[in-house]
Formats: sequence, C-alpha cells, structure tokens
Amino acid sequence: MVTIESFPAEPDLTKGKENVKTLKHFPPYGAISGHSSGETCPTCRGTGRIPRGHQDQLVAVIPCNDVRLRPRRTKLYVCFSMVLCLLLCCLILFFLFPRSVTLTPVSVLSVMVYFTPDTVDMRVTNLINISNENFVPVQIVTFNVQGLVLKAIVGNAKITDMPTIPSRSQKSDTIEIALSITDKGLNDYCKSATIKIHTLFLELQMTMNISYLSHTEQLSLDIFEYIDCGANSTIPHPVR
Repeated sequence: MVTIESFPAEPDLTKGKENVKTLKHFPPYGAISGHSSGETCPTCRGTGRIPRGHQDQLVAVIPCNDVRLRPRRTKLYVCFSMVLCLLLCCLILFFLFPRSVTLTPVSVLSVMVYFTPDTVDMRVTNLINISNENFVPVQIVTFNVQGLVLKAIVGNAKITDMPTIPSRSQKSDTIEIALSITDKGLNDYCKSATIKIHTLFLELQMTMNISYLSHTEQLSLDIFEYIDCGANSTIPHPVR
C-alpha cells in the first residue's frame, strides 16, 4: 500500500501583493497626504472600497486650508445687508411716523333764530376743514362742540357719524349746534326792535377724538365768532 502524504498549500502571494498595491492609492483615515501615521478609515475598513448600502454614512473630511472654507466678498455682503436693513427701517419710519391732523374753522354758514316768550333759540351752522398729513386714513370717533356766550354755556352738540379722512387729504364738513339763550338781559337785547344789529360774540369749544395707527388722539380748538341773534342770517361770513 502506498501512502500519499498531503502537504499544506502554499499561500498565494500574488493576492497579497495586489491588496497592498490597491491600499497604496488610498491614504489612511484623517491623513491629508499619503504619508501619515493615522488610523485606518472606519468606513471602508482599510480596504479602499465602500460596502454596498453604506453610501449615506460617508463623512467628508475637508482640510482647514481648503478654499471652500473661505467665502469670498464676505465684507461686501455684510455691508450690503446692513445698508438694505437701514433703508427698509427708514422707509417704514417715514411712512408710519405719526403726523399732524389739524382742525380749522372756515366760516359761519347760517344762523336761524326762533323767538319764544322766555328764550331765544338759535341754530348755528359752521363749516370746518380737517386736514390729514399722514400716509394712513384717520377715523373720527367723536366730535363735541360747546357754545358759550359771556362765559355761560348755551348749547352742546355731539357728532359720531363723521366720515373717515383719507391719507394726505383734506375734507370739509358742516357742524350744527343748537343754542338757547335764557338770560333776560340778552333776551331783551336780541328781541329789541329799536336796535338794528344784534351782535353776539359766540365762543365755540371744539373737541375731536381721532384714531389711526392703532392709537387715539384728542384735538381741541377754541374759536370766537360773531352772530346776529335778532334775525335769520343765511349769508356766510368767515370766522375771525
């Protein structure tokens, strides 16, 4: 009987040489150049190849001196952004900054006189102008007017349905107030037939509440005008 002894197969040295040549093309993990004593790349496990299905786990290592980490024209972009923000703020302040709303009397349109045994009743109609210098509409909430003759209150009026004043515009409106003179001396003066002109100096205290830009304001105005309490007068005359 012939005995055949088996010897271990010799290792294939060509495969090892090919692996070494392949790994030479891939520097160790964390190395910028191929000559580094860094650790083996944990992603490719030192083989230089990425396992299938692990493409999403790659980590890119960028050197600190890479030009991609140095954005160009940074100062220009920062200055441009600051100028743009400053311009927007100035525009917002310019258009939304509160401006004046003025109330101006124009003239007395008419005075209607009614005699009673104990009083002299009058209805005085005035023309006023309201100017809005804002870039937003102004809502008139209430308008109050009070009439005084010789420091005595002779009439009041309150108006709540006045129109809205558009932006950068002016509107005219009529205000009517009812007056009742009960003083005996003034009654005799207004009813006297021997006096041709019965002039009374009427003081009107006007108060207007307005609303715009989410806040309210109150405007006040005192005017003096002369009226004839002895007869009807429908001829407009300016307020002095």
